[in-house]
Amino acid sequence: MALTQQPPTTIPLDIFPDGLKTTGQHPPLYEHIHPFDRFPQEITGPTVWKPEDYREHPEKWTHRFTAEEVEELSTAADAFLANKIPLTGISKTNFPLPTLSTRLHTLREDLLNGKGFILFKGLPVHAWGNHKSAVAYMGLGTYLGYFVSQNSRGHVLGHVKDLGEDPTQIDSVRIYRTNARQFFHADDSDIVGLLCIHRAREGGESDLVSSHHVYNTLATERPDVLKTLTEPIWYFDRKGETSKGEEEWIRTSVVYLEREGGAGAGAAEPRVYTKWDPYYVRSLTRFSSTGLIPPLSAAQTEALEVLEATCNRLALHMILEVGDIQFLANSHVLHARTAYVDHAPPTPRRHLMRLWLATPESEGGWRLPFWDSNEKKRGGIQVDDQPPVAPLDAE
Repeated sequence: MALTQQPPTTIPLDIFPDGLKTTGQHPPLYEHIHPFDRFPQEITGPTVWKPEDYREHPEKWTHRFTAEEVEELSTAADAFLANKIPLTGISKTNFPLPTLSTRLHTLREDLLNGKGFILFKGLPVHAWGNHKSAVAYMGLGTYLGYFVSQNSRGHVLGHVKDLGEDPTQIDSVRIYRTNARQFFHADDSDIVGLLCIHRAREGGESDLVSSHHVYNTLATERPDVLKTLTEPIWYFDRKGETSKGEEEWIRTSVVYLEREGGAGAGAAEPRVYTKWDPYYVRSLTRFSSTGLIPPLSAAQTEALEVLEATCNRLALHMILEVGDIQFLANSHVLHARTAYVDHAPPTPRRHLMRLWLATPESEGGWRLPFWDSNEKKRGGIQVDDQPPVAPLDAE
């Protein structure tokens, strides 16, 4: 089925010089949300993996930058900085990687259609400082996708850092700005990147899980839970990050299918996509208590608890060291973070630079049941015409 396109809008070039604007959050095309009996009984292929496949084989999912690769990144970053181009203007054209680009092309294919994650090691972030490190990191990102805004401030370079905000105020606080545990979730982008600048004193460790392995496990153990997750009865909070005239929530399913018409990687059937964040589901009581939306049912409450427990049971654990870059695909990998405690001053707080990257279906991305599936900067969070910015630290 073809997409029902959003009415065309004019993109102001004085705000978005490349003519591309993050499309933001919106409901799915409900005619493309299918009943449970249309879903596969089992998912097979390279997107299905178990932690034991990789736990004792880090060579399958890590790559330490070679001296030559670091030099290539350094040269490109120095040239970019010398040209005094703003970070929001970085692109493959002004950040050439003649050798490393080949590896990144292969990586992009594995992210989108394979296991869905990789850990790079050895970026000299302390020697380079935040600005040059951010340039190198974003330059790498241009070979994987298009930067999209991560919040109402237009941040295309995000910062995962404890800013002292109250994690219990989940109706207004984004958890990445706290030191609380982040439960298994997917971000509002096709690919997410995390570059470790500073580690915590303790905690803040990473867990990944194949959502396709989770799907198969639930299909065997709790098909009732899986069915609940495929139904478009779930409301997701937007936490006030809305444009004029938009609703404060989105109704959708958690697990859904690609649109028909030719899934990627030669797949004969539409693939299963998971879009989930329990913090955004549990934070809506301010609306459900007034009758604007229904509260979570007993079946939904059980489903989110079973989903989290299953993810924990099937997860691959890893620790990000300083200079590590983790890239993962939100389409079929869920990720989580343990709670953490920072060092006492003057030791720097835990700090990860974050990228959200879009991969439109015209460039090999998944065929999503959203009007913007063909848009270069699909997904993300966009509020009105807030321009993109790339701060070098949390704000």
